[in-house]
Amino acid sequence: MDVQELCKDHTMARVSADIEVAEYAGQLFFRLWRASHMRTAAALEALGLTPALFALLNVLGAHEGAIQQEIGSAMGIDPSTMVSLIDELEAAGLARRRPHANDRRAREVHITPKGRRVLERARQLVVSVEGEVLRGLTAAERSELLALLRRAFDAAPPESLWRAEEGD
Repeated sequence: MDVQELCKDHTMARVSADIEVAEYAGQLFFRLWRASHMRTAAALEALGLTPALFALLNVLGAHEGAIQQEIGSAMGIDPSTMVSLIDELEAAGLARRRPHANDRRAREVHITPKGRRVLERARQLVVSVEGEVLRGLTAAERSELLALLRRAFDAAPPESLWRAEEGD
């Protein structure tokens, strides 16, 4: 059966993972990212979050009082995009900025009690989505996958900072 026939009977999505062309890591990363991202975005929408807002809230939950510029740099987010994301979290009552005690130019970002509640629920939703997307892997394989992805990411060439215009 050739590719045109596969497309006609709508089995392309299932079969294409076996086609030689799909054996490039970037293509598989993209397809897996898309499967995860679309489901994650839909799940988080119920909480008023996007994947980018969840990522930021998740970092804030782990690094209480972090400096806004440092968060953006660590997450690979452009400063103007970081300001917009924090503005959205503040407007929703999930985070708040405060002046840094020792550097009046710097702003600390704190997660609010409401933000912690929303973050806990969001984490549960994301874990559920990951379970669905990675259901073909055992728990040990999922841990190994995360370790391999971290190692690959740490060694990858640097990228430009993410801007909101690129999409969430």
